[in-house]
Parts: sequence; C-alpha cells; structure tokens
Amino acid sequence: MPISIKDVAAKAGVSPSTVSRVLANNPRISPETSERVRMVLKELNYHPNEIARSLVRQETRTLGLILPNAIDQFFLNPFFPEVLRGISQAARKLGYDLFLSTASQGLNDVERLDQMVQSKRVDGVILLTVKLDDPLLKRVQDNHVPAVLIGRSPDQAMVSSINNDNKKAGYDATMHLLKLGHQHIGFIGGSPELILTIDRLSGYAQALNDANVPFDPQLVTSEEFLEEGGYTGMMKLLALPTRPSAIIASDDVLAFGAMRAAGELGYHIPQDLAIVGFNDIPLAKIANPPLTTMNVHIFELGEGAATMLIDQIANGSITPTKTQIVPHNLIVRRSCGAWNPTNNLVSHLS
Repeated sequence: MPISIKDVAAKAGVSPSTVSRVLANNPRISPETSERVRMVLKELNYHPNEIARSLVRQETRTLGLILPNAIDQFFLNPFFPEVLRGISQAARKLGYDLFLSTASQGLNDVERLDQMVQSKRVDGVILLTVKLDDPLLKRVQDNHVPAVLIGRSPDQAMVSSINNDNKKAGYDATMHLLKLGHQHIGFIGGSPELILTIDRLSGYAQALNDANVPFDPQLVTSEEFLEEGGYTGMMKLLALPTRPSAIIASDDVLAFGAMRAAGELGYHIPQDLAIVGFNDIPLAKIANPPLTTMNVHIFELGEGAATMLIDQIANGSITPTKTQIVPHNLIVRRSCGAWNPTNNLVSHLS
C-alpha cells in the first residue's frame, strides 16, 4: 500500500494537519516539529500528490498577473519583461506557476480580476501599476484577495506593496543635474494618473525648490511609457521659447525617444542637452551616448513581489499589510556630461 499522510503523522507523533502544514512550509509550525516531520517524510519516502493536495485545499499554486490595459507598454517597454523575469524566477523556486491576464475581450481591470478569482484560476494576484482612486485596488480589498502591488499603495489602500522611494529617486536625479550647473531642467513623465509619475515629479519639484530654482510647469510633459512618447515630449520641450538644458525622463524608453528627437533637431548629447533616465534597462549602457539612469533594480522588485505574495498565501491571511522598499542608485554614464573615465564617479560626489 502507498504511504499516506496519516502514516507519516502517526510515526512522527503529530496530527495529519500538522504534516500538511509542514509540506506547505507554514511558518506557524515550530522548527523542531518541522524537522521531525521532514525526517519521517524522508524515511518513509513519502511524496505528496500535488494535484490531490491542491484539490483538497482548493489551491491552484498559481499567481495571477493583471497586465496593463495599454498592452503595448508591456511588450515594448523592457521594464515589464524584466519584472516578469523576477516574478517568474521566485515563483518557480517556490513551486508556483503564473497566469497572465491581458485586456482581451474588452474587459477592464476589475472584470479581469473577477474572472480570475471567481473561476479559481489563481491563489493571489500581483498588480503591476496603480492609479489614484484605482477601482482595482478597491475590488482587491473588498473581496479579500491575496495581492501585492508593485508600486506605492495609495494611503487609504490596505494592500501589501513593494516599491522604490520614487520621490527620493526623482529628487536625486534632479539634484544630480542641478549640481552640474543646470537650472532649466525639463521633465518627461508618464501618465499623470500614475502614482509613479506623481512621486517622481514631486521629487523633481522638491529638488528645484531646495535649490531655489522656480518650478516651471511648461517644462513638464506627460506621455505614454513608449519610445514615441519620449520623442513627442522632447519635441514639445525643444519648441519652447527657452529650451531646457537638461532633461529627466521618467523611464529609459522615454529617454531613448527624447534622444532621437534631439538628434533629429541637430542637438548633441551631452554637449547641448544632458539627459537622465530611469530603470537602467540593458539597452541603457549601449545607447549612443550611454545613458545616465536611475537603477531601480527591476528584477528585485518582481522577485520580492512574488515572494511576498506566496508568503501571504501560505499564512492564509492578507493582514497585516506589508511595505518593502527596494533601494535605488544613480548610474552615471555619458549622457549627462558628468562621465569620469577614471573611476565612473561624478567629481562633486566623490
């Protein structure tokens, strides 16, 4: 007869439910009990039937991802494949699969969430973007769906999140250019509804204020997170009566589009225009010139999101919510005009 979970429990001197919790890596089980059960599992050569376990416990061992409605941003912006790589690697290590929901059949984000949860396709969801007053967050909370947001959760939202300090990152990028002598600094952001854009723009404004440089709304433009968005934004800024001498692009892909626009108009980077991007995607170092950019550690954001969500699922509780901040750091290359070939450091930061 095959070894059953009851056989393991009897030999280990615990209940069958305790064995199940050990198999699920439940942190509520003491290390001593867990070790004793695992020794018996090994001794009896017990291998759980994962399909049966999932059916009994009503688990899918699958994480759901709500992809942005602007699907071009997902496939054309390298941020999303890299964050997906981090999510996928963490999920695979912990025995989970991924289910990606795209904006097909005309469904909005909330309808797609309902479809995934009600059909019991996933045990929890990872949200890749968030807006102010986002109905998706409200539905997640109201339905008590295990969820982790990559980004800053609005103050009223009780959802776990992993994020960078984007206000500080926007501040640091702007202060870098201010210290290089720039005072007329343009900002190309994403959608003004996105909390990411709001936070980075807030940091930009704070740095200007701290340097006693007036904030000029004409120097700020919001575009889609695509190369074409950066191109359009730069064209707008360079058409101003007094053009900026430096640009902060809230995404490396925006920066690439901005660089293309500047080149078409005869400007040289960094001689005529300094540019700083965000995300440090692999293409940043091989751009012409190589792009100075804020490294937000995209892979770690995805990896951390999946790990947080799986912990939440294993604990069987969505409270208390957790917030994790992933550090950022500026990678100085040639596009800002501060490259030092000796040590890759900016002299005033040495």
